[in-house]
Amino acid sequence: MVDVNEIKVLLEQCDDEKLKQIFDYLRTKIHIHPIEEKLNCKAEIILEAIDRASDLTLRGIRGIIAESAFKYEVIEKTPGLNDVTPGGNDAFDFEIEDAKGRIKIQVKMQRQKSQRPMTANEGYRFLSPDMFVVETQKTRSGKDTRTGADTRPYRFGEFEILAVSMHPSTNDWSSFKYTVARWLLPRPENANLMLKFQPIARETNSDWTDNLITCMEWFRSDVNKTISPELVA
Repeated sequence: MVDVNEIKVLLEQCDDEKLKQIFDYLRTKIHIHPIEEKLNCKAEIILEAIDRASDLTLRGIRGIIAESAFKYEVIEKTPGLNDVTPGGNDAFDFEIEDAKGRIKIQVKMQRQKSQRPMTANEGYRFLSPDMFVVETQKTRSGKDTRTGADTRPYRFGEFEILAVSMHPSTNDWSSFKYTVARWLLPRPENANLMLKFQPIARETNSDWTDNLITCMEWFRSDVNKTISPELVA
């Protein structure tokens, strides 16, 4: 039987060049992720492709990373939560279940501008410059074939909690802020639709929390209000 600890000791004695040779050998035996088989492509090539991607493509990739981070860093690390997300192209990213029932969650990235966190007033002038912002509309544009209406805006009721990845300002993929979806600002021209840009408090307050369980309690409290567009202590 091979003693793994002995191998670890030998590895500690290797210089960088020898470690690279060993790693290259192991890569012929081990796939880092199933996507390598699915695409018939090495992880190193996939990562190189991402590194060469445009800012627009990287924005989409960050959004996907945020969803994965929410699954692995929040759902799977919160006792009592189960991921029961159905297949299909729904308006929500996740459906979670606990002892009290199910809740639909949409995950979005904190918006950036010029490689920095975008402030709320850069979305709309009436929003506070002391707050961050998230864009709450669907990625793909389209028109309703019956009415001709824009299908990008989210309608109230399509999901119940908004989870915002705060990675652009925290550099931490496990960092999220949450609010109740029915509390979001409506569009002036149609109160059934969510405003494109929503202000995010920099610190937790009565509108935004960094704890998913707290936000679930807010949702189930049946409190009806609208998040403040101004900084509230």
